[in-house]
Amino acid sequence: MTWLAWRQFRLQMLPVYAAIAVLAAVFAAVGPELVGSTDFLLYQASLVMMYLLPAAIGLFWGAPLIAREVEAGTLHLVWDQSVTRQRWLAVKLLLAGPAAMLAAGLLSLTISWWAAPVDTAADADPDGGMLTRLSPVVFATRGIVPVGHAAFAFALGVVAGILLRRTVAAMAVTLAVLTAVLLAVPLAVRPHLLPPTEETVTISTSTINQIRANDAGELERITVRAPRGAWVLDNETLDRAGAVTGVLPPAIRDCLPSTDHHALVTCVARLSELGHHQRIVYQPANRFWPLQSMETALYFILAGLLTWFAFRRLRHLP
Repeated sequence: MTWLAWRQFRLQMLPVYAAIAVLAAVFAAVGPELVGSTDFLLYQASLVMMYLLPAAIGLFWGAPLIAREVEAGTLHLVWDQSVTRQRWLAVKLLLAGPAAMLAAGLLSLTISWWAAPVDTAADADPDGGMLTRLSPVVFATRGIVPVGHAAFAFALGVVAGILLRRTVAAMAVTLAVLTAVLLAVPLAVRPHLLPPTEETVTISTSTINQIRANDAGELERITVRAPRGAWVLDNETLDRAGAVTGVLPPAIRDCLPSTDHHALVTCVARLSELGHHQRIVYQPANRFWPLQSMETALYFILAGLLTWFAFRRLRHLP
C-alpha cells in the first residue's frame, strides 16, 4: 500500500521539490545583499512565492488525493484487497502531509535567510518605508507560519475532494476557502492572539511622523513614530477628553496645511497645548516568535480538525 501511494504521489512531489531546489540555488547565488539595492523585484517575488506554495499544495496535492481516485474508480480496487478505508487514507496522508510541510519549511528557511538584511533594516528604521517582519504581508512568509499554511491547505484540499468528489471543483473550493482564511487571519485573528500594547504619546516635533489636513480644516491623519519593528494596529489622535478626533481645533486651522516648517512647529505645539495627544496600539517586535508559534498552532489545529473530518466522511463514500 505504501509503495502504491508513493508511486502515485511522486509525480506531484518531485517537481515541487525540484523547483524549491532551483529557487534555493538562485537565492544562494544572489546572496543576502539586497539592502541598498534599488531593484526589489526578487524580494517582492519571494513574498509571492511563499503565498503560492501552500495554495499549490492544497490545489495539486490535497484536492486530487481522493477526488481523483473517486473519479477514476481506483479506490475500489484497493479496498477490495482487504485494505481498510482508514488505512488507505492514513497512508496517503502520512506520505503527502509531512512532504507538504517540509516543502514549505525549506522554502521559508531559504527566503528568511536571504531576506534577513532587509528585515533587519526595516525593523531598525520604522520610518524607512520598508515592511517589518511583523507587518501582515511579510509575517506569513517568514518563520514557521508557512508550515502551518501548508498543513492547513493540504488538509483543506483533501476534505474538499472527499465532499465534492470532483477534482476541478475541489480545487476551486480549496482556492476560495484558503484565500478567505489567509485574508481573515491577519485582519481578525492575529492582532488578538496576544493583548496589544497601548501607549499615549505627546504630539511634538520629535514624535510626530505625519500630519495632514485638507483646506476645510478637517484633520486627515496624524501619526507618531512607532517603536522599532512594531506592527501598528492603531495610531489615533485624541482630544483632551480622550475621544478620537477627526477635525482640527479652530485655533490651528489657519496654519495647516503648510509647507513652512516654522508654521508646522507652531501647529504641533498648539495641538499639545490644547490637550491633543496620540494613542498608539501595536504588537512589539519581540513578539514575532510568540505570534508565529500561536498562529502556526492555530493552523495545525484547523488541519487536525479537517483530517478528523476526512476520516469520518470517508465512511460515507459509496
